[in-house]
Amino acid sequence: MTSRPRAYLVLATQRSGSTLLVESLRATGQAGHPEEFFQYLPHSDLAPQPREWFAGVTDESILRLLDPLEPGTPQTETAQEWAARIRSVGATDNGVWGGKLMWNQTPLLTAHAAGLPNRSGTDLRSAIADLLGPDVLYVHVYRDDIAAQAVSMWRAVQTRVWRGAADPEVDARAEYHAGGIAHLHRILAEQERSWRRWFAEADVSPIEIDYRQLASDTTAEVARVLEALDLDPGLAPPPVLQRQANARSSDWIARYLRDSHGTEPLEKGASA
Repeated sequence: MTSRPRAYLVLATQRSGSTLLVESLRATGQAGHPEEFFQYLPHSDLAPQPREWFAGVTDESILRLLDPLEPGTPQTETAQEWAARIRSVGATDNGVWGGKLMWNQTPLLTAHAAGLPNRSGTDLRSAIADLLGPDVLYVHVYRDDIAAQAVSMWRAVQTRVWRGAADPEVDARAEYHAGGIAHLHRILAEQERSWRRWFAEADVSPIEIDYRQLASDTTAEVARVLEALDLDPGLAPPPVLQRQANARSSDWIARYLRDSHGTEPLEKGASA
């Protein structure tokens, strides 16, 4: 590689702090327009809906808390149209492109990329390279406390508020359910293990960003990414999003850990 990357991909799991990072990068006006481009399901062209996170779950005490499915509209874009749109929409005028990818979205990315001409391979890394070029900066945002992460996601799938603080009336409609949280805990833990396996298998060494450090000093973590992109780290703004966690979050986390007899956080570098 003869120059700094002009594209970056934030790799994460849901409720890990990745939105805080990408929205702060977007706010610089120089670090692309990072979106979750790869989340849309082909049968609906919608992001996974609350009930789709609970596929196979039959417990009505969980399902009653989740909105009904919306049908959406099946995707009709060709692979070339998909690639052209993402390359264009994700880039700022200086040519820097930004995006975000969750592990559950990787099959969608590779399936779309399979239709591109002159593919270099069939695996995830080749799909990313064929879409964005060979020199992509990978940024891994992770959260060791997956119990807290699962509680956050359980509240979000009920309120459908994924960024910023929910209206108190909307948040009040969310109900604690140990089974719902445990289901998401298992999904999030396995996704994080899958990312770490992929880093080893694909020989990827991302910038590592811990949720706790990102939350406590957002500006410094954003500056690290900017510097790796050969952009001015002084562009890093103060935090652009309000934290959703509150006293209710803490209460639910403590209650869930009691109900589940304690759950060990996934240690950094752990694998299946």
